[in-house]
Amino acid sequence: MWQILKRVVAAGALTVMLLAAPACGANPDALRQIVEEQCLVHWTQRHDPSPCLRIELEDPGQHDSGYALLADRKGGAHFLLIPIRRISGIESGALVLPGAPNYLGSAWRARDQLESVVGHAIPRSAVGLAVNPVHARSQNQLHIHIECLRPDVLQALARAAGTAGNGWRTVRIGTYNLEALDLAGDNLDGQNPFKLLNEHILEEHGVVGEYTLVVAGTQSASGPGFIVLTGPALAGELLLDATCAAASAPS
Repeated sequence: MWQILKRVVAAGALTVMLLAAPACGANPDALRQIVEEQCLVHWTQRHDPSPCLRIELEDPGQHDSGYALLADRKGGAHFLLIPIRRISGIESGALVLPGAPNYLGSAWRARDQLESVVGHAIPRSAVGLAVNPVHARSQNQLHIHIECLRPDVLQALARAAGTAGNGWRTVRIGTYNLEALDLAGDNLDGQNPFKLLNEHILEEHGVVGEYTLVVAGTQSASGPGFIVLTGPALAGELLLDATCAAASAPS
């Protein structure tokens, strides 16, 4: 287990370095600038979202009303959903306002991009979304990581499936005790994990920005669903894997 954790930490350090250290030095506004100055401009001028893969505007008359989908610069099955509106991160109150866009719901629908990379269908239980806490991110613009779960994380969640309940519970992943909430449903329409996390953290702990958020798909005898994970001492991105080793090609 210690070897696994060392690999997780090493992978996380590499992730941060690659994302936050372009040739000209770290730029915490890089993602926002790509979306605002390139993707959105190209979309409005010629209906081409490049270098983004997709631009979705909730209201065509309001250019900050939707999101952009961008392939992570490191490659692999790793994509980022980035709101066009300026939102700092998980701590932003804009995510929980009445009528706020459900960006995690949009990120879940964008998981089809993973299949375009690996070349075959990926079971919902192998897909994870992650938002890092304030202390473990390099960018000042909210971005949701869309990848597969690490194989050991997938196994840990499978072992924990038997303890599913109606409220928050504890799930052990490696050396971390994470808080978990089970949700039913094929999608996240009508269930905004940002709001659920905000309500839980403010009630139990106090500072939302110190907590990570991971949403993973689940599939059980009772039907499809999700598990929402949170904890203060972990970058949620480290639970994900851009190689999609947990979703190898079917025989």
